[in-house]
Amino acid sequence: MLKLCGLQFLLLIQSAMWLNLEGLRVSGPLKDMDFFVQEGGGPRILHQFTLEPPAVSFRMSGEKAGIIDIEPRTGILYINGSLDWETKQVHKLQVESLDESGSKVKGPYSVTIHVEDINDNPPEFDQKRYFGIVRQNSRPGKPFMYVHATDRDDPTTPHAQLSYSILHHFPNPYKEMLFQIDNATGAISPSRTGSYYLDPQKQAIFTLVVSVKDMAGTTINAFTSSVDVIITVMESLWKAPPIIHIKENSTQVHPVNISKVWSNEPDVIYDIFEKEKLPRLPFSISKNGDIYVTEPLDREEKDTYTFFVVTKDNTGELVDKPLQIHVIVDDINDNPPVCQKPLTIIEVQENEMGGSNIGTVLATDMDKEDTLNSRLRFQIQSQEPEFPEKNLFYIQKDTGILQLTGRSLRKRESAKYFLKVLVTDSKYETICDVEVHVIDINDQIPIFEKSDYDSVTMAENMPIGTVILEIQATDGDEPDTGSSLIIYQVKEGDPNNTFIIETDSQTNRGFVKINKALDFETMPVYNLVINATNPEPLVPHVQYNSSSTTKFKVVVRNVDEPPVFPHPVYKAEVSEDIPVNTLVMTVEAYDPEKDSVRYSLEGDVRKWLRIDPATGQVYTNSPLDREAEEIYSIEVVASEKNNAAQKSKAPLILHLLDVNDNPPEIATDYPTFFCYPVSGGEKTLIQATDADKQYFYSKFTFSLADEMNTRNNWEISKFNATHAYLSPKHANFEEKVYDVPIVLNDNGNPALQNKVNLKVSICKCSSENSCFIEINREHSWPTPGQAIGILLAVLLVIGAILAGVFCHMKHKEKNEKSHPKDAKDKAELNRLA
Repeated sequence: MLKLCGLQFLLLIQSAMWLNLEGLRVSGPLKDMDFFVQEGGGPRILHQFTLEPPAVSFRMSGEKAGIIDIEPRTGILYINGSLDWETKQVHKLQVESLDESGSKVKGPYSVTIHVEDINDNPPEFDQKRYFGIVRQNSRPGKPFMYVHATDRDDPTTPHAQLSYSILHHFPNPYKEMLFQIDNATGAISPSRTGSYYLDPQKQAIFTLVVSVKDMAGTTINAFTSSVDVIITVMESLWKAPPIIHIKENSTQVHPVNISKVWSNEPDVIYDIFEKEKLPRLPFSISKNGDIYVTEPLDREEKDTYTFFVVTKDNTGELVDKPLQIHVIVDDINDNPPVCQKPLTIIEVQENEMGGSNIGTVLATDMDKEDTLNSRLRFQIQSQEPEFPEKNLFYIQKDTGILQLTGRSLRKRESAKYFLKVLVTDSKYETICDVEVHVIDINDQIPIFEKSDYDSVTMAENMPIGTVILEIQATDGDEPDTGSSLIIYQVKEGDPNNTFIIETDSQTNRGFVKINKALDFETMPVYNLVINATNPEPLVPHVQYNSSSTTKFKVVVRNVDEPPVFPHPVYKAEVSEDIPVNTLVMTVEAYDPEKDSVRYSLEGDVRKWLRIDPATGQVYTNSPLDREAEEIYSIEVVASEKNNAAQKSKAPLILHLLDVNDNPPEIATDYPTFFCYPVSGGEKTLIQATDADKQYFYSKFTFSLADEMNTRNNWEISKFNATHAYLSPKHANFEEKVYDVPIVLNDNGNPALQNKVNLKVSICKCSSENSCFIEINREHSWPTPGQAIGILLAVLLVIGAILAGVFCHMKHKEKNEKSHPKDAKDKAELNRLA
């Protein structure tokens, strides 16, 4: 009864609320309806259905959940409690109207209540604590574990959209976190810093506090949960193996597994790339990281290999840092000794004592150096002939040094010995052939056929290389050996090596030749002492004596020679404005015979210079002019005073330095005119030139003469460093030629100024924009002869104009090459023209 009263009380309140909501149009006739209601919120009125006679009441059936109903008499649809989206999202109901007898009037109509979710559930992790393992040096951003949380709210709304983050990081030895998490997937991976610094030797366990928020983490009203993640850091699997040793010439079936590498990540693709560019790389790697050698190796071909192993993911990106693999090919004894020469020839003098080292038998082994595989042993296997006895020779077994055993060899007993030397290593052996040549000892000295070759006289101008004497000595030692070959030398009397002696090796004949020019004035007589020696040293008890020495006298005959200039050319730089009779330079020449020398000039076409015939002093004879000739070349002549036919010449080059001695001028390459009548605003270019040398570029100043009439009629304005504009100041000009006085300044040092009267024509112009010449028509037509004369005159004028234009263009081209700035200015003039 109390419950019923409570419900009636609630309905009364709701009725009052309904009266207030009537203006909001929440009532209407019975029909199908959909309602969207947020979960929670408590009791509420959804709608009021109005009765239509004969209906007097309503009835509801369906998924009421114990809290959804309709008031039969008033038709108020209400919820007496709180809906829960997580329990049921849609409630399907049927409503019908009844008459007084309880019979159905209308319906049933469908009433559907859609429950709308509100964010009323915090996210929850699916584990109370997570555990993960990460390898040292793992790729940054590559997940090694995941955390996962769920939210009971509607997944189609932000209420269940979750965002992960790392709140804390224990311990945290670096400013940046060693781990990172994907805020959408919960994937945990090393950060870039972690990939570099994670090391189980320093810190093996880390605890991460991972947070998850709903509402995508975008609002402070989001629900938050957290969980601990325990991460164990383990040593990296990705390590280069130790140096790999492989025996050469292996007989195993290839490929042979020689090592293995492991990546920190599964399902990677292993690959090899070369460090060196080789014709082929005899190694491969399997999909599991097993490294193979694919063929037998030869240490003598290549004793070490270096290559890299890399790992890639399925997109081709590198996973781990490349590992460098070193392979050493170990030696086996697979190479026999090799004689360094097919035949070793050793020369031994007859007087060599027993025990002397006479040579070395050289052999090599391609096996590894300084190992037993390449250790060689030497042994004499045979000696031919075995005369005068066996075992004349001994070989050191470890070095191959060949020695005489006890007695000196005699050439008359045998000139040659043939040895077979056995060379062995621990497995192979080779025979090396050796010939021992017995050489005659140098126990005979050269003996001259003459002890004095008397004397020879020759002119001092005899050419170098002339043979002046043939000499001969003989030697009793074995021919064609160093003991019998004779070397001739001037021992005394030739301090300056004026003579040389060449030997014919076949006949031992000597040829004395002039090595340097003879000079009677320096050395009129040579008393030469010549000795003869062998290149091979004499035996100890034999010495050279007077028989190996001869004498020879050379008398030099004087020849009258022309004077000699000590310098091949004489040069001087002088300023072009030096006064006449200025000393320019002094030239000197001497006569080998001590005769007096006189000087003169040849080629002085400008008569600029004169020379003192006795002293060689050169003076200016007339004013110099650089603009006439900048480099002035003539010749100085030096002749003997007593024999003028004996003379020598030397070039004299005078370089004239410029001074500013030429005033500027107006260029007259083209006429200056204005078309009549003058309308105002016209202007024409005028150009200044200067014959002086322009060291950088020309620079002129233009101005009008300080005359009243000139300044009233004309004005001048600068265009560039070499040109200016001339303009009429008014239009009241007559048709005639005007003299316009223009003052030019070349800005030199010192500056020169020039006043020039420029003739300016005011004339009627033709269609070609040139002055029109009116023909006098008062007379009759010209005769044929006159016409021909006029035509020839016109052709001559045209030819002169073309020649002037050609010269002007050449002049401009030269200036443009010499002065880039002027060239630019002239290009601008051409454009304006």
